[in-house]
Amino acid sequence: MLKKTLLSLALLVLLMMFAYAWLYSVGKGWLGAGWESAAVAAGPRAAGPTQSFSYDDTAHILFGDLHSHTNYSIDAYIFNTQLVKGSGVVTPADACDFARYCSALDFWSINDHAEGLTPRVWADSVDAIRNCNASAGDPGNPDMVSFVGWEWSNSAKDDTPSHYGHKNVIFRTWEEGQTPTRPIAAQPQQMLSNLPPVLTGLLSLTDSVKDASDFGWYLQESKAIPTCPDGVPADKLPADCREVALTPQDLYRKLDEWGFDSMVIPHGLSWGTTNPLTGDFRDQLDHYDQRYQNLLELYSGHGNSELFEDFLRIGQSGDGEVYCPAATDNFTPCCRQAAVITRLSCAEPTSSACEQAIVEAVSAFVAEGDPQGRKLFPDATLNDWAGCGQLQNSFQPASMYVPRLSAQYNLALGFDEQGEPKRARFGLIGSSDGHQGRPGSSYKESNRLLYTDSKDMGREIISTDFYKADKESGGFYYTGGLVAAHAQGRHRNAIWEALSSRNVYATSGDRMLVWFDLLNGPTGDVPMGSEVMQSDTPRFRVRALGAFEQVPGCPDYTIAALGAERVQSLCGGECYRPGGERRKAITRIEIVRIRPQVRPDESITPLIEDQWRVFACPADGAGCTVEFDDPEYGLSARSALYYARVIQEPEPLIIGDPFDCEYDERGQCVRRSYCVGANAKPDNNCLAEAEPRAWTSPIFLEYP
Repeated sequence: MLKKTLLSLALLVLLMMFAYAWLYSVGKGWLGAGWESAAVAAGPRAAGPTQSFSYDDTAHILFGDLHSHTNYSIDAYIFNTQLVKGSGVVTPADACDFARYCSALDFWSINDHAEGLTPRVWADSVDAIRNCNASAGDPGNPDMVSFVGWEWSNSAKDDTPSHYGHKNVIFRTWEEGQTPTRPIAAQPQQMLSNLPPVLTGLLSLTDSVKDASDFGWYLQESKAIPTCPDGVPADKLPADCREVALTPQDLYRKLDEWGFDSMVIPHGLSWGTTNPLTGDFRDQLDHYDQRYQNLLELYSGHGNSELFEDFLRIGQSGDGEVYCPAATDNFTPCCRQAAVITRLSCAEPTSSACEQAIVEAVSAFVAEGDPQGRKLFPDATLNDWAGCGQLQNSFQPASMYVPRLSAQYNLALGFDEQGEPKRARFGLIGSSDGHQGRPGSSYKESNRLLYTDSKDMGREIISTDFYKADKESGGFYYTGGLVAAHAQGRHRNAIWEALSSRNVYATSGDRMLVWFDLLNGPTGDVPMGSEVMQSDTPRFRVRALGAFEQVPGCPDYTIAALGAERVQSLCGGECYRPGGERRKAITRIEIVRIRPQVRPDESITPLIEDQWRVFACPADGAGCTVEFDDPEYGLSARSALYYARVIQEPEPLIIGDPFDCEYDERGQCVRRSYCVGANAKPDNNCLAEAEPRAWTSPIFLEYP
């Protein structure tokens, strides 16, 4: 009997050793090889109604996505495994094919995380972009322009002065010798690069052994890249090292050393799951440089970062004492909801003992901070927290909203943290920030797992320090937005000029047509994004047309180019496919006026007039045109900026309402049902009625 037991134990130990060795070898990549982009599908795509809108022989409104990730972003592979999502491996060539044939974009860019990229995969990305452009037809009139770039991801979340956010770097050129030899990272390595080999090997239990082994191989390749030496100009560094710029100023300096035309686009500023919840753009203004940071990604698949709502999660008095702040109309601090949860748990809710328990619970929550204080209530459900800690009553907000990193707040600032005059004059764009190599995936609200960063059944790979808030944040993934450019042609220089001059606008995904002009500038009409010195009363005009209605399926040219099987696997069986001439109705146009600070201590809230003017539209699908002026501008003798928010008729959108409210007879939200966990089944698109929209770049009026 003893012999049998010992033999069984020995076999078990041997089996465990074999399993460990197997998982370790997979995780180390010993059975794998490096990913490489396949050849892009032959192009260009057929001309047709999918192409841009042209209102004369030279000017076009072109639609693009300047924020797309593939498996070369290490987190993207994790997201796309069978364990989490099941989307499969995607490379830059797949993204090119999707942009050309599925979403029918006019331009796009690749932006994998520089912190995980190696010189080899960077070269492969540049090569894929060159091949994508080579398939675009006539360079003077291509079907699509593909830009090369990366994402610079500063992820410090401790103190705001060390946090500079995430920024996409994009280059005008892609030819041989016209791009950097390597991307520039914000830190020596991405955190996920250091996954233990056995943990990486475990992915093979659900994903294919080849894909998991290739991922392990890529991690080892990434970890083996040495950091470039300090003090050497970027263009003189060795080819096989990882270049690092710890601050935006370092990044600009290195880009100057390379000398290629480029732009740096901040994004995801108000997304609290990757930014400090107390973040303040004022702390970053001394690192703002309009030469590079001319645009701001206001909307993406990670949500809307437009609005400034003056709220605090935890308050702090002048003497340093922390307290639970009051709720606003659109935001409830979770320390307030902690009081509600505590009262509901009391046997006698009106007793003095219950009141004391509430005081102690709120005090304990405040001491822990938000969202960490939620761990003090282990039995509370997401619905018990009642949407606290989230911006409510707004269009598809970013999760765990950070108000002092929002677009409106940034545009209202006039001074940096030292009290020195400094302003950011951003043009506004949208993009996808998708991690599945599918740029422009907002053309139909039909496939949540394929078109968004949502994870199957709520299995999010996210920081554990958010407790229950992490699972909730998984319900704030949208299909993403687009950038629309008013370009004098379809070629790259025309698009680059439109981006550089801020003659662009953001959409939440639908391809609305929008014009916003100052009619009486010193030199006549000037478009959105312009900066004008003027003292007279300004007069403006907004024109807007809704997006085309979509019909099911894909165009014949897509099926001919990709084949039916790949149309299903890459496009999800659906493509951008407008049907007929009917356009969706524009229901209203809202004008936002912001008058930037003229004193360092000037309160921001009164400077932002979110619905300064609101114009109702016929809502008949024929579009909308409004004109207005501002007599107060000259009287106030201070600079101002204006932008238009164009609202389209409501329709079901994926995560149209991230809270998925159930309302009582008084219209109060009595129960919330986030698109996570059991609610996030693969066949559930979590649709809810919402109003798609567009945001123009501001017109900046500078008072002499």
